[in-house]
Amino acid sequence: MASPFSPASARAASPALFAASTSRPLFLTAAISARIPSRRGFRRGRFTVCNVAAPTAPEQDTKAKAAKESQRPVYPFPAIVGQDEMKLCLLLNVIDPKIGGVMIMGDRGTGKSTTVRSLVDLLPDISVVVGDPFNSDPYDPEVMGPEVRNRVLNGDTLPVTTTKITMVDLPLGATEDRVCGTIDIEKALTEGVKAFEPGLLAKANRGILYVDEVNLLDDHLVDVLLDSAASGWNTVEREGISISHPARFILIGSGNPEEGELRPQLLDRFGMHAQVGTVRDAELRVKIVEERARFDRDPKSFRQSYLDEQEKLQDQITSARSNLGSVQLDHELRVKISRVCAELNVDGLRGDIVTNRAAKALAALKGRDTVTVEDIATVIPNCLRHRLRKDPLESIDSGLLVVEKFYEVFG
Repeated sequence: MASPFSPASARAASPALFAASTSRPLFLTAAISARIPSRRGFRRGRFTVCNVAAPTAPEQDTKAKAAKESQRPVYPFPAIVGQDEMKLCLLLNVIDPKIGGVMIMGDRGTGKSTTVRSLVDLLPDISVVVGDPFNSDPYDPEVMGPEVRNRVLNGDTLPVTTTKITMVDLPLGATEDRVCGTIDIEKALTEGVKAFEPGLLAKANRGILYVDEVNLLDDHLVDVLLDSAASGWNTVEREGISISHPARFILIGSGNPEEGELRPQLLDRFGMHAQVGTVRDAELRVKIVEERARFDRDPKSFRQSYLDEQEKLQDQITSARSNLGSVQLDHELRVKISRVCAELNVDGLRGDIVTNRAAKALAALKGRDTVTVEDIATVIPNCLRHRLRKDPLESIDSGLLVVEKFYEVFG
């Protein structure tokens, strides 16, 4: 007898759902065989998926409201001055998450962490399935958790709500179980239930995963991030039990290059690279110090003074996200972008893809439906700087090499 969870039966149950994407199988074996104890020794049993602590709709709303009221006040994004390159890279990733994240490297005390965390106020709303710990998209099978996918295949109606895109901090000292999630083996053996405790990767699905001092991250956690960033899925293997769930997130990292280099495999996973330097202008430094003092004295009134600018920027981001699909990039410009990448000996095609996406996102942010040469000139150093092969004898900054090659090709 064919299993109700086989690929054939799943496709028959909902052909439209599976037509949406063929890049990954859209079924998950939700019941697996394992040996569990009984009075007569061991027998073959079946586990069912059971997510621990998945909140209901009222609980979700109450927790969100309580968290918003109790959270520490965040420095307003428009109040940050002197770091335009970093701010632009972050905004472009919010507009088009497929750009692939930002790596921010710079001196100590230049506002890297403050800027990233201030992005929280600007994040738009997304539709999610109520009570799902993976922030599943009710309309896209590629980013549905296993339970939601099974409910769709069974023809159930999904309760949908809207919530802000989440930002998850990954601490340097986090354990692999906390990052990936873990399986409650005791509950599995005693109750025959595959009880999964979601980790930070589940929480970050369709959101932002921020790693401060990413160049100090332990190698085993770097491997986990590489695997999830490459496939968009996180697989937990514990004691012969396997669970997979979507883990598509914008990866944002920050660090000080003096404290250590980042592994090239992970560096290549960041779509853009922002170089942050210490502000040298005395007047600008005084302004930054005064603004910070105002914020520390009365965070609420300081945030209120930037409310209009904040709302204007939010509307600009929302409009850019909705118009992104209609932005056009001429074939001639695409060819020139690829020429720059080829002549710089950039490995792979990620540089070409990210530059195309970032240029379109910038055009959408500016309210245009056509990419210009100026848009490409603005984003291409951030898209290619970290992809060039390192030459220990080269004294020139890699970003300047990209700019020189750009003007050579584009004339």
